[in-house]
Amino acid sequence: MGWIEEASGFSTGTEDGVAAESIEGHHAADQHTLGESLGPVLRQMCEGRLGPIEWFRSVWQRGGAATGLSTWTDSRIDGPTRPVMVKIPVGPVEHGWTVQLGGVEFDQFDAPESCARPTPRVFASGESVGGYDLAWLVIERLPGKPLNTRPDGEAFERLLRSAARFQREAASARPVGPAPAAPDWEKHVAKAREHLRDGVVAEPQRWNEALKRVQKVVGRLVERWAERPINAWCHGDLHLGNAMERGGPESGASAGSCVLIDLALVHAGHWAEDALYLERQYWGHEQALCGVKPVSTLARARRELGLDNGEDHATVANVRRVLAAACVPLLLDREGNARYVHGALEVLERVLPQLARL
Repeated sequence: MGWIEEASGFSTGTEDGVAAESIEGHHAADQHTLGESLGPVLRQMCEGRLGPIEWFRSVWQRGGAATGLSTWTDSRIDGPTRPVMVKIPVGPVEHGWTVQLGGVEFDQFDAPESCARPTPRVFASGESVGGYDLAWLVIERLPGKPLNTRPDGEAFERLLRSAARFQREAASARPVGPAPAAPDWEKHVAKAREHLRDGVVAEPQRWNEALKRVQKVVGRLVERWAERPINAWCHGDLHLGNAMERGGPESGASAGSCVLIDLALVHAGHWAEDALYLERQYWGHEQALCGVKPVSTLARARRELGLDNGEDHATVANVRRVLAAACVPLLLDREGNARYVHGALEVLERVLPQLARL
């Protein structure tokens, strides 16, 4: 992610976008060819359990791994065969978390605890292939659809329940922290105000007044944000396109179960950051959330799982809202949605007075 994406917590306004990690020495256009050339070696490494691989290019992929469809066969005679997906190369963050959260023994694949995992189940993985330091994954092929194919209130509820399950499982797998370095919020807010002079931001005077008020308190806001509890592993790219249905009853999945994919941006932070990331994608388009309030919904889902939300998470959320909204004028070269920009301004004007006593 670039600095502005880090500063805003907003990916670029494309809800179905998929963040891709670049792999040194390989251009995105070469990944398909890379997969085809290394496929036979991969199958050999999997000792005959991995079937022929059908590599494909997906319209939603903007680089990163080559993706292929195949099957995985149990080592037993007449053992079951499962549909799988192959990815190579895979960045270290995505590889590490996918393996740690999704590793299951083949004979436990249909066990209730396996079917309840909030990330794809893993059949095989490695960190090198054919003499190259290229990590790879063989994961379950999810038969269901992404939740963004039906973006209703139930889909958002399911997404946030899955995020709570992910945060619980991730915290059980690894101690939380430390958080990544914070952006230079004060510098970015100052640049956002300077950007108003270019004449490309609608309502420049209104924006100028709002950002002037932010600059008076930004130092304290930054301090308050730095003081937030680092109490969760956040998915980092939470949206409906990154959640897949595991399938119907025949899949062994529980009702309403869905799986979070694309773990390349997992990071330590405050648990509300995932909900805020989702919320910000709908500034100016709040009606599309179908009445779901991401922060309070995730808080409730976490409580139902017995997770501690800590104290005063509403203030933590408001601090991040203000810092993110104040940086929106710097997004205009990448995010030209006028309703989103106006929505960010309204968030800034509504939330900043609530932080007057900080």
